[in-house]
This record gives sequence, C-alpha cells and structure tokens, in this order.
Amino acid sequence: MSLITKNDELKDFCARLSTAEFVTVDTEFLRDKTYWPILCLVQLGGPDEAAAIDTLAEGLDLEPLFELMRNPGVLKVFHAGRQDFEIFFRQMGELPNPVFDTQVSAMVCGFGDSVGYETLVSQLLRKSIDKTMRFTDWGRRPLSDKQLIYALGDVTHLRVVYEKLRDKLKTNDRYQWVAEEMAHLNNPAIYQTDPRETWRRLKVRSTKPKFLAILREVAALREEEAQRRDVPRNRVLRDDALTEIAAHAPKTRDELISLRALHQGQINGAMGDAILAAVDRGLNVKNSDCPVPARERASLNKTGPATDLLKVLLKVKCDAHGVAQKLIASSDDIEAIAQDDNADVPALRGWRRDIFGSDALALKHGRLAMTANGSKIMVVPVPD
Repeated sequence: MSLITKNDELKDFCARLSTAEFVTVDTEFLRDKTYWPILCLVQLGGPDEAAAIDTLAEGLDLEPLFELMRNPGVLKVFHAGRQDFEIFFRQMGELPNPVFDTQVSAMVCGFGDSVGYETLVSQLLRKSIDKTMRFTDWGRRPLSDKQLIYALGDVTHLRVVYEKLRDKLKTNDRYQWVAEEMAHLNNPAIYQTDPRETWRRLKVRSTKPKFLAILREVAALREEEAQRRDVPRNRVLRDDALTEIAAHAPKTRDELISLRALHQGQINGAMGDAILAAVDRGLNVKNSDCPVPARERASLNKTGPATDLLKVLLKVKCDAHGVAQKLIASSDDIEAIAQDDNADVPALRGWRRDIFGSDALALKHGRLAMTANGSKIMVVPVPD
C-alpha cells in the first residue's frame, strides 16, 4: 500500500506514470454537507504500481497530478467518471484528457444499463470486491489500512477491466462509439451549472407561464445561495418550498409566513427579502418570455401510442445489437422522436441513428411493422 502525502513523493510518482500508455483513476470525496464536493483522495494505477494521493495532506501541491491529467500522451481510465470529471474540472479549471470510461464501454458491449464496477470485476475478472468501506468517512485522518486496500482496489482491478473491454471494442468495431461518448463527457459546458436552468430538475405538473417564471427565479436564487454558502440545495430551500412559493406567489412577508414549507429562519431577514424579490421578478416576466417545459403534457398524450411502439422497438434493436438501451435513447428522447422527425436527440445522429433512429422514423411513418413469433418480436418492412 502506498499513501502519498509529500510533494516530492507525488512529483516522482506522477513523473513515472507520465510515460505509461494509460493510468487508472478514481476519487473519494464528501458532499453530504457541502454544495461543492470535498476531494479527499485520488487513486492512480500505473503499469506496475498504484498509490493513493492524500489530497487533504497539509501543504501538498497537486499540480503534478493535474499535469498528468492534462498529459495528451496518457489515457486516463475511469469507471462512471462523470463525478470525477466534475471534481477535476473544479480543482484544475479543465477536464482530464484523453479519457476512457469503462461503464460507458460496458454499456456499448452489452453489459446492461449503468453497470457497476463490482459487477464488471465479477464478470470479467471472476473476482469479488469487499464493499464494506463504501460508506466510510474519507475525510477522517489517519486513513486505516482497510480503507487504503479498498481504495486502491478500485484502480488495480480497473486496469484489467479496461484491457478486456478495449479488446472487446476492437473485436466488435465499436471503439469509435465510445470515443463519441468521451467527446461528450469532455465538454466543459456540462459541468457548469446555470442557476437559471436548475428549475428543470424539479418534477412539476403545472405548465402555467407565471408559475414556471416564478419557479425559475426562486430555483436560481436557491442555487446561487447554495453555491455562495457551500451547502446542499435543500439546506437553503427544499424542493417542495420552491413549488409552493411558485404556486402561491407571495407578495408580502405575511403571505410568506402562511406557506407551510418555509420555516421562520427562511422568512425573516435577508432570505425572506430575496424570496419576495424573486417572486416579483417572476411575476413581471412577459408571458412570451416565460420558460416552457421540455415536453408539453398535451402533446405527449397525442403521441402516446407512437411512443409506446418506439419503446418496444428500442428494446428489440438494443437486444439485437447487444447495447444498453439507456445509451441509445432516454424516455424523453423517445417522446421527442414521436413528436418530431427532426428532434435534437442523440438517437437521430451517428451510430445511434444506424442502430435505432432510422428504423424509429420508419416505424413511426408506417414503413416498418413489428410482429410476434412466440416470445420473439420481429421488425418487418411494410410492402408498398
């Protein structure tokens, strides 16, 4: 076991890995009490060594690690790396590059939707992982031997998982599929939160323009305040408080007090003033400028049968090609295709269109049909 806590150790270790074809990477972090993740540990696996970097060690300069993450000659291998990418983006101001994600690759290779690391190790390496340390407190020091063994296991096994998936991708000629996904994950825009778009995270039924305008304003207020105070969103305002504020549109502090989802500390003082100001901004938005839901419920009702058929087709095509459905299209994507032949969704572009998108449009317009032969669903052309 190797735990790096000193600058010269980190510099030497990263220098050795800088000549490797690829390195495996994992992180341990805390986020239960903060808005921004607290990076506690970075694990790196090289050709013949692995180490954990104690990012909380006093005086440790992480620049050698960041240089390795930027090194264009070293492939960085992650499993389900999106949160890791977000952490590195915040820490170093850019994303690791080039990268490879074994979860995405496993989905391309037919291991199912969002396959876990433990499952991949079991199926590809015939080994089991002790996950008893999964919920350990990575912020406490000193770290125990058991914690380090667990942490380093996440990058040592990952080397073999990567090699096996890489070989599968080359055999089935799908490496480019993964490359397209990695290009998407390496887009900085997806790691930059726009407070005025966070209202879309909320599940709401109302599509009234003023309701949505107010919701947008109070959700943006919550996001900005959570970032400023570095606390979880719900520590500022709960989701139900946002929707209750949007529904009742309080204009005075007395009207705020009547809302059940707010407590006294959120009503009094600066926060109460900020909520009322956000409501006022929402009320003053012109109807033409009010936000619009991604999918209008009325439109979805009209395309319900087509949506249902397309979901069956998605399963049939994904089963036939051995690729995870989630990687091809989401439920929202399916609904968008049912409404619009030119929907801006991944399923109508590139390799996804070849596998599913073209047939989805053909089925929608009656050029294809589906028929059952016992338990098997088949796709057949419709004669002219």
